[in-house]
Amino acid sequence: MNPSSNRLLQVSAVFRIPFILGAVLAVLDILIFILNWPSGLLILAFLVGYFAMLVYLYMENRSIMTKEMVRFAAEYEHVENRVLQQMVHAYAILDGSMRVLWRNGAFDTLVGEAVLRKKNLTQALPQLRREALPHDDNLIRIPVTWEDRNLTAHIRRVSLAGLASGSVLLGEEGMQESVYLLCLTDDTAVRIAVQEVDDQSMVAGFVYIDNYEEAVEPLEEVKRSLLVALIDRQVSKYILSFDGICSKIEKDKFLIIVRKHQMRQIMESQFSLLEDVKKVNIGNEMAITLSIGVGMDGLTYAQNYEFARNAVDIALGRGGDQAAVKTPGNVRYFGGKTQQAEKNTRVRARVKAEALKEIIRAKDSVFIMGHKNGDPDSFGAAIGIYRICRTLNKRAYIVLNERSTSLRSVLTLFENNPEYADHPIITSEFALTAVTSNSALVVVDVNQPARTECPELLEMCKSIVVLDHHRAGKDVIENATLSYVEPYASSACEMVSEILQYVGENIRIRPEEADAIYGGIVVDTNNFVGKAGVRTFEAAAFLRRNGADVTRVRKLFRDNVAEYKAKADTVSQAEIYRDVYAFSVCRAEGLESPTVVGAQAANELLDIRGIKASFVFTEYQNKVFISARSIDEVNVQVILEKIGGGGHMNIAGGQLEGVTVEEAMEQVKNAIGPVAERR
Repeated sequence: MNPSSNRLLQVSAVFRIPFILGAVLAVLDILIFILNWPSGLLILAFLVGYFAMLVYLYMENRSIMTKEMVRFAAEYEHVENRVLQQMVHAYAILDGSMRVLWRNGAFDTLVGEAVLRKKNLTQALPQLRREALPHDDNLIRIPVTWEDRNLTAHIRRVSLAGLASGSVLLGEEGMQESVYLLCLTDDTAVRIAVQEVDDQSMVAGFVYIDNYEEAVEPLEEVKRSLLVALIDRQVSKYILSFDGICSKIEKDKFLIIVRKHQMRQIMESQFSLLEDVKKVNIGNEMAITLSIGVGMDGLTYAQNYEFARNAVDIALGRGGDQAAVKTPGNVRYFGGKTQQAEKNTRVRARVKAEALKEIIRAKDSVFIMGHKNGDPDSFGAAIGIYRICRTLNKRAYIVLNERSTSLRSVLTLFENNPEYADHPIITSEFALTAVTSNSALVVVDVNQPARTECPELLEMCKSIVVLDHHRAGKDVIENATLSYVEPYASSACEMVSEILQYVGENIRIRPEEADAIYGGIVVDTNNFVGKAGVRTFEAAAFLRRNGADVTRVRKLFRDNVAEYKAKADTVSQAEIYRDVYAFSVCRAEGLESPTVVGAQAANELLDIRGIKASFVFTEYQNKVFISARSIDEVNVQVILEKIGGGGHMNIAGGQLEGVTVEEAMEQVKNAIGPVAERR
């Protein structure tokens, strides 16, 4: 029923009121007639005249009243239609196939006649699809882009069941079951204003000098001051060029504040400050490198500040010479193309050793675990931590589930050994039942929660210690009581060997323990060929003094015939890509640990002259494992990070699910670019 009909009924009700009052008077007259019949006759005469006059007036003015109401209804609908046509907002009525049944002038002005020439609105505005139409009476809002404008479409479903046909607005097509009312609002100005406010929001950041002491210490006093001044000027000038604020908070640390849109420009330039500062040279043998952490898109400035602190820690944990930009849901990396210089001082190792001892002393038991599919480095480091715990008279467990081929020979040193009657090697199931509220957890050779041997232990232990030599990625173990991550270290066993030296003079390392730790260093450095620094050899010398035997270790890691043939076949089938990259596939058939063989083959491929990096792909357990190696010219970590992997600049790995070996190889080739090479 339309509004005109409603108003006609309301007017008719007004004319019925006198007849109702007359009926009431008739009832009263009957009562009065019973009490006093002369008075009743008098009122009866009045009622007859009253009803006669009402009938006469109604019959006389009925046609005039009907004519006026019809005229009013027609004019009202015309005015209503005219108002809709002249509304400032764009209105339209659509059918179920997105055809425009009716629209007002503002709609034509906003989207133009070009839209109306289309068969339906979806062809002109792809965001407005038939599937997006509401199925109930709720109002929905859909963002729409039209030319250079940002619009919002407000759509509501209206049922037409029971309505009369012949509507001025809908015409004959209005007789379907329902139509959709569309209102387009132009939000361009609002969104520009919001974007402007967002662009002007402040972004916090930190700039740390990675190798301040190492670069400054050898210089003369005059040159030392000059170098520091040049570095300060380089950093300040760079930030000021983006209309930012730079404040030196320590001798090797800066706090920076810039606007968000300026930070986008810095990110587009790939943080050129990282390379600019390396050019500062007044006779210093070591180039200056920076670690930059930036926090943005936080709810508050304080949150951006915390993001920046976390980001710079991540950049440092990844080896420095890079920038990390942290947002609420992501971390982006820039730079990281040079190897972090090895620290000559062991002060940090001594400090971490003291902190580790204090944590262990305060606990009843200690659980030690490495990464899944443990290798000699993770197990050797775990054995070193186990010896520290036993020296401090604390119960210790090593969590190990799968015993890979590379570990079996090492495990024979401890199984059925009367010196280890306490059975320190346990599974995850046993660990989850034995852990208590006063247990500590030491994680070695891994810093990603998902890759640990038993991720559930991370949630059950309040005191967590992380010892790792891999660069930190996006997902790291958070809330660690003690974190010791040194990407320059050759292996986790090297780091544990240094810590062992500061535990105390009463520590006694058994020969089999020294062999296991020494073996971890040998495997991760490929017999001291890759990433072996001064401190690596010092750690090896310490282990040799404590009973490690080179011959025994060599026997532990000899290949069997099948593995040796598989490795040789992988090397012989290598494909040379772009003249400097070696690609090959390791066949898993007949091998117990094909991923280990693939890693060994990747090392062997680097012995080919002209090869800068090698990639070996192994299909195993419905996954494709990638082993990447390089010598000094290519950063394989940056390459594999693009496909979800990680590691070191010269040693990296990754896993891909749901792809074939050929597809995985193609992904790595696409990830290789100028960013992978050192500048």
